[in-house]
Amino acid sequence: MNWRLRLKLLSGFFALLFFLLLSKLFYWQVLARESLSQIALSQQQSTLSVPAKRGEIFLADGSALAANQPGWLAYLIRRPDQELKPLAEKLAPILYPEATDSAALNSLAAKLDQPEWQWLTLAKKLTQAQKLALDGLDLDNLWFEPTQGRFYPEASMAAHFLGFVGSDSQGNDQGYYGLEGYYHLELSGRPGIIKQDQDALNQPILSGDYLVQEKKDGRTLQLSVNKSLQFLVETKLKTALERYGAKAGSVTVMDPGTGAILAMASLPAYDPVKYPEFSPNLFTNPAVADAFEPGSIFKVLVMAAAIDSEAVKPETSCDICDGPVKIDKYTINTWNNEYYPDSTINDILVHSDNVGMVFVGQKLGLDKFLDYFNRFGFEEKTGIDLQDEALPAIKSDSKWTYVDLATASFGQGFLATGIQLLTAVSAIANGGELVQPRLVEKIISEDRTLPLPVKLKRRVIRPETAVIVRDMMVAAVQAGEAKWAAVKGYKIAGKTGTAQVAAGGRYEEEKTNASFIGFAPADKPKFAMLVTLKEPSTSPWASETAAPLWFSIAQDLLNHFNVIPME
Repeated sequence: MNWRLRLKLLSGFFALLFFLLLSKLFYWQVLARESLSQIALSQQQSTLSVPAKRGEIFLADGSALAANQPGWLAYLIRRPDQELKPLAEKLAPILYPEATDSAALNSLAAKLDQPEWQWLTLAKKLTQAQKLALDGLDLDNLWFEPTQGRFYPEASMAAHFLGFVGSDSQGNDQGYYGLEGYYHLELSGRPGIIKQDQDALNQPILSGDYLVQEKKDGRTLQLSVNKSLQFLVETKLKTALERYGAKAGSVTVMDPGTGAILAMASLPAYDPVKYPEFSPNLFTNPAVADAFEPGSIFKVLVMAAAIDSEAVKPETSCDICDGPVKIDKYTINTWNNEYYPDSTINDILVHSDNVGMVFVGQKLGLDKFLDYFNRFGFEEKTGIDLQDEALPAIKSDSKWTYVDLATASFGQGFLATGIQLLTAVSAIANGGELVQPRLVEKIISEDRTLPLPVKLKRRVIRPETAVIVRDMMVAAVQAGEAKWAAVKGYKIAGKTGTAQVAAGGRYEEEKTNASFIGFAPADKPKFAMLVTLKEPSTSPWASETAAPLWFSIAQDLLNHFNVIPME
């Protein structure tokens, strides 16, 4: 090999070496600058986080729904002369009372063996008894900060809209589901931080920087939910599930004018304190997360759309109501195979006539149907302040067919949540405005109280349309299939709904979801309410299950609001 070739190889080697060195410097100084800075800072400083007090949640009467019970944060300051193994043996039984001796000791020993700590957090939520036991060890380098643990005085009451507090991947408090999840940032506040410079041996530098950031406690929530009404609804729902053999059920009561939720219950429920003991399937709130085919309760909204668009009038006569109607390859019958020729629009709603609703849907037309479907809020979330609200899958407008229009006119072939339906019907109750539902009335901090305003999203129908449909719903209560259960002496607007359960691409013959939706008093509503029962076994019909439950609760609600009977 001649000297020129050797020189070229040597030059190439040094050029490659220089390139690799330059690349490494670029990585250190540019790409990894932030992470290396953080590592360096962690070696120069010790940091201790002091949890903020989590905001509490109060019902409308001021009673606590989610509160805090006293607890203690315990942390240890490193002492070079302290033997760690005997220390771990003293601390472990107190810090980990439910763990085995070996597991507790190994866990704590692993923490103490970490060389980089100056302050070590031993526990974040010690009980008073644990603190007293640790005090008895007479350790002058063991310190405490007051903190708290979440406490739910009413146990499982309102669990579905309340949610719970668990831990995130870092072991910090994290709200999940319901209000605890939706308002987590407001409730959690800002933790305090203590930072101090340390030397290479992890000892504090007395002349170094010492930074304290005070904690800022979380805000408190005051709800519109009434405690006595919540208890009433949960009790009656539980009784109804047993009486009618239903798998599950929900009741939501709302002020139709403001969107304020007065009560919201779903069963089966869970205990937010003991949430790890329950199936995660129970954590979501069925009233806002479960989608179902609404059935006949949707008919009032189709009627409202048809009347508001002047596609029909109350006196319009149905010219196809004398028998079953064939749509493409499908035959649509009435629910009881009884037919009423020349029925008026009012008669169609009273009889809950599916054939009549197909007639109304045809008069309305697909384009206008989809327009009002959107106006009433079925293509968007309601915006209720609960973390687990879901939006059902809805096909695009271009994929709807005249068959879909026919089935949707009586509430089948699409999905909606209970809160969507209640919000939409509340627009009829309040004169035509779609209002955003909410549970929180006020957010309270140390220095101010912030009332949350009523949010009117848009006008859906004209006030005169709302009056016409309201009167039709009153007639449905007074003369429909559920008239036997109606509360006497009051003008109540309502509608039953019985929808077959779809499974495997077809409808189950024997399984239904029963519901009733309405408001009272009809002229000046104090409340709107939706009741749903999943697969009642005593009867498939809502008039015999959901309706009597609705009227039973309504009677107590009318008494609560001091509404005087008309007769």
